[in-house]
Amino acid sequence: MAYIQQAKEEPSPDAGCLFCRIADGSEGERVLARDELAYVVVNRYPYNPGHLLVVTVRHVGALEEVTDAEHLALMRLVARSVSALERASEPHGFNLGMNLGRVAGAGVPDHLHWHVVPRWSGDTNFMPVLGQTRVLPELVEETCARLAPYFEGA
Repeated sequence: MAYIQQAKEEPSPDAGCLFCRIADGSEGERVLARDELAYVVVNRYPYNPGHLLVVTVRHVGALEEVTDAEHLALMRLVARSVSALERASEPHGFNLGMNLGRVAGAGVPDHLHWHVVPRWSGDTNFMPVLGQTRVLPELVEETCARLAPYFEGA
């Protein structure tokens, strides 16, 4: 219920950018890895258990404004995320993507981030299609605890 209630809560307008708060450490409990240009965080509202976000530290919303160094840092963390998820969860595949703009599905449209979503055969069923309900077998906090060791020392 805490997860469901949290999803209903709207941040106050003066709260600022969620990803910037995570980057500066004021909301970092779900961060699995970071460097000076990017970080990996467990998605608060996942499509599947292990749904990760790879985010630029710098507040930037246009893909063409990301520097070459930031692109490299993002892709290195995407690859590291895939590797960690493969070892931790043994998914059958992945969806990797970026939603650019609110109409494309970006929940935080002015701060770029990649989605790394592990997928398993049969992980889509009638619940999200007909019932408009997503069933997740693991709490976000449990996902963080389970994945954290796979990001250590890499």
